[in-house]
Amino acid sequence: MKIGFIGLGNMGGGMAANLAKAGHEVHAFDLSGEALAKAGEAGCHPVSDAADAVRGMEAVVTMLPAGKHVRAVYANDVVINAGPGMLVLDCSTIDVDSARDVAEMAKAKGILPVDAPVSGGIAAANGGTLTFMVGGSEEAFKRAEPILSDMGKAVIHAGDNGAGQAAKICNNMLLGASMIATCETFKMAEKLGLDLQNFYDISSKASGQNWSMTSYCPVPGIGPQSPADNGYEGGFAAALMLKDLRLAMEAAESVGAEVPMGEKAAALYAQYAEGEEQGGMDFSGIIKMLDKA
Repeated sequence: MKIGFIGLGNMGGGMAANLAKAGHEVHAFDLSGEALAKAGEAGCHPVSDAADAVRGMEAVVTMLPAGKHVRAVYANDVVINAGPGMLVLDCSTIDVDSARDVAEMAKAKGILPVDAPVSGGIAAANGGTLTFMVGGSEEAFKRAEPILSDMGKAVIHAGDNGAGQAAKICNNMLLGASMIATCETFKMAEKLGLDLQNFYDISSKASGQNWSMTSYCPVPGIGPQSPADNGYEGGFAAALMLKDLRLAMEAAESVGAEVPMGEKAAALYAQYAEGEEQGGMDFSGIIKMLDKA
């Protein structure tokens, strides 16, 4: 397929490269010249502006920082230049209202929209093993699924437009809270005199087992390879976790959901990412702040 790709950052660059690797003709755009050059080296066709990544395409993928960026690109580039029946896939993580608004904007012009935020981080984006949570009509999902499958290992239809974003922020609220609980537990186990490898061997096979422990352990040298083994560099930045937690808090407030654990996780990540100025470090690095405390 001829696919436009707008947004070639840490996640988008790897995703666009995997589409090109799968045989698609990818017309890629980013404001960064360095990102465009890397996309070209990966088999994409760099273009001069976002509109050129839309004109004549069968589908367009956007991977942008926030709702305001997605709204602007849809209003100024996508909707104006898209042909009837074009499929547009927004893989950014944004607020649910923005996702629904741009979907309505697209549908009013005869364009098929899906919101398809991702889970998995930079390594999964580069490796083509992302998980996509997709919001959109059944028709749009069926058309989007093969494209998303070329970038990921799992593509799940969450419901109508906006449902993908809702699933993403609920998932990441749980992830943020469980990572903090995992970090706290390891530090307490250490202070109680337990050998941490031995504790891992026990808890990873007991009722305390969770993904943050067994797949992404925040303690160096324990469990599978993780950012903890690389000085907490790479992986999923703490600033991005904070962004997702704040989106979750906005969503919870909008529907009157009580989320005390989510609120505490958001407060702690704000302290770590902003107060400790560790926003670029992996989110599991919050264990260092807890250790200081």
